[in-house]
Amino acid sequence: MAVSSTPIGLTRGAHVGISVSDLDVAIDFYQALTGRPPVAQGTMNSVPFGRSQGLSDANLRYATINIDGLGIDLIEFQDPVGWRTNGAANRPGSMHLCFKVDDFDAVYKRMKEAGYDFLGDDYTFLAGEVTPDAALGTRVAYFNDPDGTNLEIIEPKGGFAGP
Repeated sequence: MAVSSTPIGLTRGAHVGISVSDLDVAIDFYQALTGRPPVAQGTMNSVPFGRSQGLSDANLRYATINIDGLGIDLIEFQDPVGWRTNGAANRPGSMHLCFKVDDFDAVYKRMKEAGYDFLGDDYTFLAGEVTPDAALGTRVAYFNDPDGTNLEIIEPKGGFAGP
């Protein structure tokens, strides 16, 4: 697909949509993770909406949990039902949702004690492994939700600090 290099100007995020296999399980997971309940829950059954996403139909249940500056839309497609992507971090098209933390050690410890399984050890950006130098000291750890969605916690430094 060739796309023009003409700037469009999309600069504000509204939400991230995460397809889930069981909405109730996903709500429990994300509510525990964020400490926030859903702000909206409902259903949709719409052929035109499904077609807008390249699907034959969109019969679904959904819930939205808001975190600071971003909504997390959890969507259980009931028809058509999809299959798990198993989107490893290095697979083109996979993505992850990153949660910014102020005290990495405290959050990481609380998550371990609560039973979250991290994909590997936590990591601190080191000289010789990452540029620019302003990013040195950034700390990250990766984990998955119940459906294998890639998630991250980060205590950022330098350019990774974001808005």
